Amino acid sequence: MIEKLFASLFSFIGKHIPFIIGVIINLILIWGICKLIDLLQHNIESKLKAKNSDTPLLNLMPVLSKIIKAVIIFILLAGFLQSFGYNVASLIAGFGITGLAVGFAAKEAIGNIFGSFGLLADRVYKIGEYIKFNGYEGTVENINLRSTTVRSLEGFAINVPNNLLANEEITNVSQTDRRRIDITVDIEYGTSNEKIDRACEILRDIARRDETILDGELAFIENLAPSSIAVRLVCYTTKAPWSEYVIEKSRVLREIIHRYREEGIEFAFPSTSVYMNQN
Repeated sequence: MIEKLFASLFSFIGKHIPFIIGVIINLILIWGICKLIDLLQHNIESKLKAKNSDTPLLNLMPVLSKIIKAVIIFILLAGFLQSFGYNVASLIAGFGITGLAVGFAAKEAIGNIFGSFGLLADRVYKIGEYIKFNGYEGTVENINLRSTTVRSLEGFAINVPNNLLANEEITNVSQTDRRRIDITVDIEYGTSNEKIDRACEILRDIARRDETILDGELAFIENLAPSSIAVRLVCYTTKAPWSEYVIEKSRVLREIIHRYREEGIEFAFPSTSVYMNQN
C-alpha cells in the first residue's frame, strides 16, 4: 500500500516537474520582491523623517506598500499561469463580468479602502498618536487597508473600519501643544470679602508660578451657587499627552488645597439652612 502511494506520488511529481519548479521560482520571486519593497519603504520613511517632513506620503507609505505588493503578486501569478497555457485574458474578463456583483457584495471593504486613503492623505492621525472619537480614546497602533487599531486607556484593542472613521469627528490630542485646565472651587458663604479676593489671587498665583502653564490665565468669581461661592481658574498647560496632563492638573489641585488651608479659606459642601419662625 505504501509502495503504491509513493509510486503515485513520484509519478505525479515526474509529470509536473516544470509546474512545481515554476511554483517554487515564483514563490522565491514574490518573497524577494516583498522584502525589497519593505526595504525601500523603510529607506523612504527614514529619509522623510530625517528631513522632518510632514508630507502625506509618510502616512500613505504602509498602505501603498501593501497595494504594490498585491499588484506585483497578481502580475507574477498571471504570467505564470499564462506560461502554462491558461487563458489569463478570459480569466480577467471573467473578473470584469463579476466585478459589479463583487463590488456590491464588498462595498463596505471598498469603502474602507477609500476611507483609509482619505484619512492618511488628510493626515488626520498616524501610528503612535493619541486620538478621541465617538466616545473612545487611545493610541493608534496600526493602520491598514480595512481598519485602524486603537489601544484604549483600559488596554483594549479597538478595531474600527476606516469608512466609519472617515465620517467620524476625530480629535487628535497628539497634534496639540496645549490643553486647558478648568477648575472650579466652592468656598463657604461665610468667607470674608478679603478672603474671597484672596481665593482668586491664590488661583492666579499658582498658575503664574507654574512653568508649564502658559500666560493668560483667568481667575474669577464664577457664580453664587445655592450653598457656596464658586471661584474658577481657567488656564492652558503645555502638558498635552493625557498622562502628563492629568498629573499636572492633579498637582494644581493639590496646590490649591494646601494654599487655601494655609490661608484659612474653607471649602464649601452641599448644605441647607432651615429657619424656624417662632410666634
